[in-house]
Amino acid sequence: MTTTTDDTVIFEKITQVMADLFDLDRGQISRESRFQDLGITSIDAIDLVVELQRITGKKLSGESGIKDVRTIGDVMTLVQRHIAGGA
Repeated sequence: MTTTTDDTVIFEKITQVMADLFDLDRGQISRESRFQDLGITSIDAIDLVVELQRITGKKLSGESGIKDVRTIGDVMTLVQRHIAGGA
């Protein structure tokens, strides 16, 4: 699989999870979307972390970079890093 395909697959999965969890229209979610612009609160983010842990199969903690995530693109980078076996 190419990086573009990987990016597309990860973006689609994250978009679906966010649409399901937060009742969002998938069309309003882009890589540049910021959580606050989508109406996602810090409490909502906890649900997202649980789903990301399920997707990656790894625990996401403060050391994983989860605290620095602000956009969907940031989420993608975090998920890719965890899938690849990084931090």
